[in-house]
Amino acid sequence: MKTYNLILGVDVSKLTLDISCAKRRLHIKIENDSKGFSKFKTWCRTNEIPLSETLVIMEHTGGYEYRFIQFCESISLHYCRISGLEIKRSMGITRGKNDKVDSYRIGLYGEEKIARLKPSKPLDQNILTLKQLLSFRKRLVRENAGLSATIKERQHIYGKDLKDAVIRIANLKIRANTNHISQIEKEIHYLIKSSDSLLKSYRILTSVKGIGPINALMTIAYTENFVSFTDPRKYAVYVGVVPFDNTSGTSIRGKKMVSYIANKELKQELNQAAKSAVTHDPELRAYAQRKIESKHYKIVLNNVKFKL
Repeated sequence: MKTYNLILGVDVSKLTLDISCAKRRLHIKIENDSKGFSKFKTWCRTNEIPLSETLVIMEHTGGYEYRFIQFCESISLHYCRISGLEIKRSMGITRGKNDKVDSYRIGLYGEEKIARLKPSKPLDQNILTLKQLLSFRKRLVRENAGLSATIKERQHIYGKDLKDAVIRIANLKIRANTNHISQIEKEIHYLIKSSDSLLKSYRILTSVKGIGPINALMTIAYTENFVSFTDPRKYAVYVGVVPFDNTSGTSIRGKKMVSYIANKELKQELNQAAKSAVTHDPELRAYAQRKIESKHYKIVLNNVKFKL
């Protein structure tokens, strides 16, 4: 395993990056663009920071870090993305915050945890595009659901024959969004077919009873085509279907419960998949019928989710 002499903590925001080296008490604030990246390289040369021996630690922000990640990959600078919640809970008692302090704390986290940290793998452009398409599709689907609820509510209050401007415009937007959703789904399927590895994973996932197209696509996107999660149990923990103990000494004897720290969106999709699998898969249906005699329905359903 490669050893790193320096750790840089990076606090990412939309417009700027705060970069700190806790070991040397160094800090720089740069723009989150190519101009800022040039300043960063100059800062590293000035302070004799060997990029080949440096690991950059940053938080998952949902997109603001992608430009900096592409820069890191272009100069072969290793980086590691960590959950913001993990970093926050590792800090202990803290008071106050700002971008400079946050970057320093992220750097301290990296120095403390360096023995178990591994550099993140390079971005897969297909996975990045898939996530963006799925995110925008979800946005349109939710917008359609809201518009449909508005139409039903107005017709319930004012009568089903009501054809005012609000309902007319809402129907037009629903039709337009439906058309856009179809276009996005075509783009997604074209993307899947253009990659042999994505197509193989998609076919395997959809061959499982209960796993539909969207569920399969979301699984591929969030596991980065099963690169981020090589252990199925770790993925089960990530989606929140593994129960954990809730005991302490002699006073607390709680039941095992799944953690609320999970990807709720994936868990919801997996919940629908489990219900479908119990209905259409004879083996899982028999398993559920056997277990429900002695266990609560939700526990049985959670077991089915884990099996999927």
